[in-house]
Amino acid sequence: MDLGLQYKVYVVTGATRGLGLASARELVADGARVVLSGRSKESVDAAVAELGGPEHAHGVVADNADPAAAGRLVEAARQTFGRLDGVLISVGGPAAGPVVLAEDEAWRSAFESVFLGALRLARTAAGVLGEGGVIAFVLSSSVRQPIPGLGISNGLRPGLAMAAKSLADELGPRGIRVLGLLPGRIATDRLRELDGLSGDAEAARARANATIPLGRYGTPEEFGRVAAFLLSPAASYLTGVMVPVDGGALRAL
Repeated sequence: MDLGLQYKVYVVTGATRGLGLASARELVADGARVVLSGRSKESVDAAVAELGGPEHAHGVVADNADPAAAGRLVEAARQTFGRLDGVLISVGGPAAGPVVLAEDEAWRSAFESVFLGALRLARTAAGVLGEGGVIAFVLSSSVRQPIPGLGISNGLRPGLAMAAKSLADELGPRGIRVLGLLPGRIATDRLRELDGLSGDAEAARARANATIPLGRYGTPEEFGRVAAFLLSPAASYLTGVMVPVDGGALRAL
């Protein structure tokens, strides 16, 4: 199936590793161009090179928590590739730990990057996107059920999902779609770090696999293909939805 991504332009944040990079890779493979962001010049340059160089990708060193980042990213897309068709807003997860031990500053820091930074980019993109544009948030399965040991994420992700649902209502009349992706246990560096916090990463993975109907962790590539489809014109009648990419782990409808 042709996804209709040829020469489309997307901003992808947090795209130097993990789910963001996997999504950017799939977009470029189907003919799109991407403006990607990361926190260090070295990682950004490496990601641009991996995606085929400046003909296919442009890198911006930016932190989602920086109030200026949203404007810089949107402007980079328009200046470099002449257009903007959508954004995929991905950011590294907040610090692990239970709610009862999370200090105020940990909440503030996570709110700035995970929540407010994401909404700022969505709002900025909405100001320039036309009919057919799309705003997608990389959230978490914690939108629907809490993940043990990730108290801050459990607190912020559901609120961001509801904000995305509100945006879908607000922007729908302009032909702009808004949706969320809910990754479950996808084999990224972040998940390996979280498994390692248990003291026995292999045992933690075995326990998790036992709760997943498909019996295994997903791959970043599997997530990236779903993201590319949802961002593409092939998904033109999907908006306001939260799409799990979790091997069936979520038990609710």
